[in-house]
Amino acid sequence: MTAVTSVVIVDDETLVRYGFELILGAAPDIDVVATANDVDAVRVVTEHRPDVVLLDVRMPHVNGLDVLREVQALPEPPAVAMLTTFDAEEYIGRAMELGAAGFLLKDTDPEALAEYVRVLARGGVVLAPGVDRRRLFAARTPVAIPPLSDREREVLRCIADGASNPDIGRRLGVSTGTVKEDVRALLVAFGVPTRVQLALRAAEAGLLDG
Repeated sequence: MTAVTSVVIVDDETLVRYGFELILGAAPDIDVVATANDVDAVRVVTEHRPDVVLLDVRMPHVNGLDVLREVQALPEPPAVAMLTTFDAEEYIGRAMELGAAGFLLKDTDPEALAEYVRVLARGGVVLAPGVDRRRLFAARTPVAIPPLSDREREVLRCIADGASNPDIGRRLGVSTGTVKEDVRALLVAFGVPTRVQLALRAAEAGLLDG
């Protein structure tokens, strides 16, 4: 049996919620368990405990970043991708620091949307075409670089590319279990809780150059 990924969609616009639900509902391995506006977002996510949350970054009553912060504080929080438009890219860096696993534009290609959700559920990072990766991974503060093996450096680059653990294993010719151990060691070495923040620290340390 194919594992089913549960999803909650949070947006203040009914039409956006309906459209995303309609698109994702057509995928046999994705179940949209609930949708919510900004006011009800945290309650709905807490109640349904989905695998993935698609969360509008800019809403009228409750800031999307505040919702993200509360969701990330839950035990075993879901993967969260922020929904945005081109004129909201100033939120990207802050959302990633708070633990968001990616950014999707609201006009994301419907054929790509389900695959983005699958990547999120596998622990990957997703950035829709049009989101400026250079802006996301722009260095801001100096970061001390812990001793790293060549493979760990390659794992960091793969994480920054949005690759899931199985994808990384195939790229590097190692098992998924080995990749999991490498990622766990990197999280400890950099002192961060999520792979998204790990990618940010790696960028700030200049490990993604080239």
